[in-house]
Amino acid sequence: MVILNGQTLTFSDVRNVLFENEKVTYSDESMKKVNASRKAVEKIVDEGKVVYGITTGFGKFSDVYIGKDDVEALQLNLIRSHACGIGEPFPEVVSRAMVLLRANALLKGFSGVRPVVIERLLDLVNAHIHPVIPQQGSLGASGDLAPLSHLALVLIGEGEVFYQGEKVDAIDALTKEGIFPISLTAKEGLALINGTQAMTAMGIVAYLEAEKLAFQSEVIASMTMEGLQGIIDAFDEEIHLARGYKEQIDVARRIRTYLADSQLTTKQGEVRVQDAYSLRCIPQVHGATWQALNYVKEKLEIEMNAATDNPLIFDDGKKVLSGGNFHGQPIAFAMDFLAIAMAELANISERRIERLVNPQLSDLPPFLSPEPGLQSGAMIMQYAAASLVSENKTLAHPASVDSIPSSANQEDHVSMGTIGSRHAYQVIQNARRVLSIEAICAMQATEYRGTDKMSQTTSQFFHKGREIASSITKDRVFSKDIEEISKWLQASSHRFDPSETKIHS
Repeated sequence: MVILNGQTLTFSDVRNVLFENEKVTYSDESMKKVNASRKAVEKIVDEGKVVYGITTGFGKFSDVYIGKDDVEALQLNLIRSHACGIGEPFPEVVSRAMVLLRANALLKGFSGVRPVVIERLLDLVNAHIHPVIPQQGSLGASGDLAPLSHLALVLIGEGEVFYQGEKVDAIDALTKEGIFPISLTAKEGLALINGTQAMTAMGIVAYLEAEKLAFQSEVIASMTMEGLQGIIDAFDEEIHLARGYKEQIDVARRIRTYLADSQLTTKQGEVRVQDAYSLRCIPQVHGATWQALNYVKEKLEIEMNAATDNPLIFDDGKKVLSGGNFHGQPIAFAMDFLAIAMAELANISERRIERLVNPQLSDLPPFLSPEPGLQSGAMIMQYAAASLVSENKTLAHPASVDSIPSSANQEDHVSMGTIGSRHAYQVIQNARRVLSIEAICAMQATEYRGTDKMSQTTSQFFHKGREIASSITKDRVFSKDIEEISKWLQASSHRFDPSETKIHS
């Protein structure tokens, strides 16, 4: 059971809720804070004070006073009018993460909602009822207004949800689970949608996939080293200590460990004096990606426990302050950085693929073909990889450098962080397919060299991979192999322990 309190949610907790179906609840102490801030909201309404979002309209309408009799209608109108999401829905796991993160943010006790709002959010998580939330339509400031409005619709029994493998009306799923819709009262609609949970949820899911893929890329690269008889000296610890980047040092150490017992790698001068950069600079390039991943993880860990509502209620209502914590700029930068870093993993992987298939760059069979000329072998797999890395270069263009004013220029600078998170996720999917192509080519190359000479780690990968993609003995529809290897890398808990030569799956 994961206990939320708005302060201590970790990546491990989120992973367990998203992928291990662990249930969630709240701490009693955090709910006391929620009750205190709710009393402050009720007092503001009773006394008729002018406070943004509680007794006023929103955005450019912040100067319009809303009387006590209309505060509930105000919140309902807000949710319905702001549910302007467009396009395909977020993956179901991202929707699940959004609900979890919104509940955690409200449990900080700065938002003024009733406990029942948080209880309903947790009911959705525990019953596996996940709002259908269109991916497009958020500017990433004033929060993820459009996406989170689709989430909030479910609490009032409107909208659609993913439930038991199907897309159904929210009210049907709620009824089956015995969950009653709620009516939103003062501030609650605003508190539900004024936040960065769409970009953060997408970012967390993207990061978890990126982290796993980064580990996997190192074993795939190690297998390519064997297929190309790469020079192991370039991974000597002294080289990397001399530069000083921890992540670079760690990548070199892991690859030395993976290849420690290999008979297919070479020493300087045995076959060639130096390898091309795509082999020799694996620690430097992959290490730089790890630096970016560490930065992204740090920002997401802060944001998943952040108060991103507006206004925020402090000191039991003595202070109700309007600010801009809903602005997604920190996550927007992190998502752009994530896309760039993962695009580079794909870039260098594609260059290794080229070395595996190009007969001018190695002594392997041309395009790893069983009958060069009659059969094309892996020729077009390299084309496909090149296409994906080119697409990534477009997707990696920073979303965060753009801004378009909204709400009659009241909201005149926005982050576009949700666009950045979606692009980063797509880059990761493309990168995984590129690395899947490298894995297929590297397996073929090591088979040519002699699988009995592979290291223990790469041999384990080879034999697992061969269960999915058989040896290239004749031309076939390789698209299926690429997709199946990619699904294997994504769906399994498959990653490589940095301190061991063992594959965990």
